[in-house]
Amino acid sequence: MTLSHRLAQPSDLDALRAVMALAIAELQKGFLDDAQIAASHAVMGLDTQLIADGTYFVIEAGDQIAGCGGWSHRATLYGGDHAAALRDPAPLNPATDAARIRAMYTHPAFARQGVGRMVMALCEAAVQQAGFARTELMATLSGEPLYRACGYTPIEHVEAPGPNGASVPLIRMGKQLGSQPILPVARR
Repeated sequence: MTLSHRLAQPSDLDALRAVMALAIAELQKGFLDDAQIAASHAVMGLDTQLIADGTYFVIEAGDQIAGCGGWSHRATLYGGDHAAALRDPAPLNPATDAARIRAMYTHPAFARQGVGRMVMALCEAAVQQAGFARTELMATLSGEPLYRACGYTPIEHVEAPGPNGASVPLIRMGKQLGSQPILPVARR
């Protein structure tokens, strides 16, 4: 399978949202219960600011979207357009702040075929080009193995409350893009 990449465009929104819904519903099975997966749809999703900023990638296998993900120079760590309480458009300072890796999703038909690693490589290269030396992300339990394999370490464990009373377990993770790893913070 040959994968290609490009920057996402507003015309991709419906297709991206469909991939995200499938990824949330299918790839979290075995990690979360049904109520937590339902809550995940409210907690996660696409932040269209990433597309507007030109920092969101689409990974394609032929003419099919195999996955997507991006990075941000804004303070928002995770959450889609619908998660207004999680959004903070304040700009980050590359000298002192960690860039954010955001909204990574793989179509279930392309899971474990290099899509996530491709997104991570694209994001990390762009982050470094923008002058950042560190990255952070909010990992799902199903995404944690990929991020660990890419050199990310846990910083803190959190529970994101969903509208149905279920909480979604998440792990804030980070990576120093130089030679020193980010040290984990005590578990909450």
